[in-house]
Amino acid sequence: RTPPPSPRLPPPPPPSIVSEVLVTATKRVEDANRLPASISVIGADQLETAGVKDAAGLMRLAAGMTTTNLGPGRDKIMLRGISDGAFTGRTRSTVGIFLDNAPITYNAPDPDLRLADVTTVEVVRGPQGALYGAGSISGVYRIITRKPELDAFHAKLGALTGWTKSGSASTSLEAMVNAPLIEGRLAARLVAYHDLEGGYLDDVNLRLSNVDRTIRDGGRLAVKAWLTPDWTVTLSGAVQQLDSNDTQYVTASNAGLQRANRVRENHKNDFAQVGLAIEGATPFGQLQSSTAYIRHAFASQYDASAALSRFGASAADLGVYQERAKIDMVVQDAVLTSTAAGRYRWLAGVYGAVSNEDSPSELRVGVNALAPRAVYSEIRSDRLSEVAAYGEVSIDLGSGWGLAFGGRGSRISRRTSSDVTVNVAGGQSRAMIRKADFSNWSPKLSLQYVFPNGAMVYGLATEGYRAGGFNSGGLVAPNPARRAYRPDRLRNYELGAKLNLLDQRLDVRAAAFYDLWDDIQSDQYFPSGLPYTANVGDGRNVGLEVEATWRPAPGWALQSNALFDDPKITRADPRFASRIQNQLPGVPDMSFSALLTYERPLRDGLTLLFTGQTTYVGRSRLTFDPALSPVMGGYFTGRLSAQLKGPVWRLAAFLDNPADTQADTFAYGNPFSFGQVRQVTPQRPRTLSLVATRTF
Repeated sequence: RTPPPSPRLPPPPPPSIVSEVLVTATKRVEDANRLPASISVIGADQLETAGVKDAAGLMRLAAGMTTTNLGPGRDKIMLRGISDGAFTGRTRSTVGIFLDNAPITYNAPDPDLRLADVTTVEVVRGPQGALYGAGSISGVYRIITRKPELDAFHAKLGALTGWTKSGSASTSLEAMVNAPLIEGRLAARLVAYHDLEGGYLDDVNLRLSNVDRTIRDGGRLAVKAWLTPDWTVTLSGAVQQLDSNDTQYVTASNAGLQRANRVRENHKNDFAQVGLAIEGATPFGQLQSSTAYIRHAFASQYDASAALSRFGASAADLGVYQERAKIDMVVQDAVLTSTAAGRYRWLAGVYGAVSNEDSPSELRVGVNALAPRAVYSEIRSDRLSEVAAYGEVSIDLGSGWGLAFGGRGSRISRRTSSDVTVNVAGGQSRAMIRKADFSNWSPKLSLQYVFPNGAMVYGLATEGYRAGGFNSGGLVAPNPARRAYRPDRLRNYELGAKLNLLDQRLDVRAAAFYDLWDDIQSDQYFPSGLPYTANVGDGRNVGLEVEATWRPAPGWALQSNALFDDPKITRADPRFASRIQNQLPGVPDMSFSALLTYERPLRDGLTLLFTGQTTYVGRSRLTFDPALSPVMGGYFTGRLSAQLKGPVWRLAAFLDNPADTQADTFAYGNPFSFGQVRQVTPQRPRTLSLVATRTF
């Protein structure tokens, strides 16, 4: 008897690498393919498939996104080749970082929140001053968390274990529970996680191995109430504690992944947020109100022994510099958007924020690590307040044409007080209190055309802005040219296209841009290693960014992105330096990434998934100073994975840096020995990780 033929397998679904397209980056829900803006939307499935858990991993998925590599909780995010330098100090971040609708940084490094139980991540490139205000001159990075769901109880558990060549093991645990509390009215969602990232660098002087271990613990809780079918209230809280035992740079004078310091250079970055979101329909439009309280505290320790002669401590052999910051911020943002369909759409919003930052620092010196004494200390406090009103109008002009215009007016007030104590011959103890107000208008204008087949082209003009501030530190009082730094402004002109080709199998998004940046603010260091902020001059950047997703056959997907740009300094400010290099530091003139995915359904609801990824980061210079500007970058990295997924579980293996390259990813680690020794930040060596998840 002839056996019956085997049943034909159904064609596989589109690979999970395809991004969701609905975004809220414009303060209302819109289709990303119809927005006249350069935006990447990375959904939860895509994050899971690519094994991305933080901002550093998103570099492989979003065009024009780069980060420094100082270590978890110390990094700066940069977009579209707009860089104000390698160092993190008083200047406001060039990228606005948001958790849902609340900003979570000002001048602090990225808190490196784990992307646990998120709906999407949105990366909007180009100045976003019209909607998001000061501090988003190169774009916005938004983490959109999953909200409580009323329909059913469900939970998820995940675990990771990893091994790094010549390093220590890594582990990770993550749990989520969603629970309806009152039928049809109230639900809660809880997320908790623990990460231990093993170190891979050795300190030969301290005789310690794998010194750069990091532990990250955190979680979120959200409770959502449906007051009526049209009104909801969500109360949420998020916390994360990040502790790094040491930084992750080495010195070229030591062999391999080694350095020789006198003390551990540990770092802490603790984050907490409480938020209240109210959404509902009014007779005038849809209202969305977001109130948040944020506390961000971080601290670093550095080996300052290489700079002792600058502090008149030639008899000492040990220097330790400690800096801390605690930022408390209250933010309120309310926006009303039109709901009626028609030719005209609009939004109007008001914003207010108050923040207090206390940032003490101290340098101590000693002999043979005995009874170190303070030779320098500063107690500084900054109080900022900001109020703003913003709006936008979109008009359907007919025949596929659309026009949008808007802007944001703001006023920022700053008060800075500082008390500096210097116990060094020739030094100057002093105190200061200074105040200033800064007003700004950031406009936006766009024109777009949608073809009958759905393709779109657009032109866009936007602006970004950062307020000025004051310098207070140093062994002596800053000279008149450096007592304050001025606001800076970036104007962006952009032409873009969003295309769907080859019978819906190829999606292409491209944007050509030209940016003009006036009075660039940049954090710098005195020869003593103490920080200050300066306006270094004017710059411009011209470039092209491209993202494409190609689905050549069922089960296959190739996602790629690239940035080609030419960031330049067009005018050096003589009050900063008489000569600086003509390239913006820390950003490559070219970068690209490609991710190939193959997904095949098996029997019994199983799916087999393979991915291969490669990323290239081009060459760049480290600083504005030609004498202290070694070349870095110019390297490839990659990731391979094999995954088996069932209806409620998933097993995955990831191999990072399979070629085990040790390229210089970002050559900076310690301001006190910077310029004296070559500092190199290598890639993490080849790492194998195993991941298991289970839903309930």
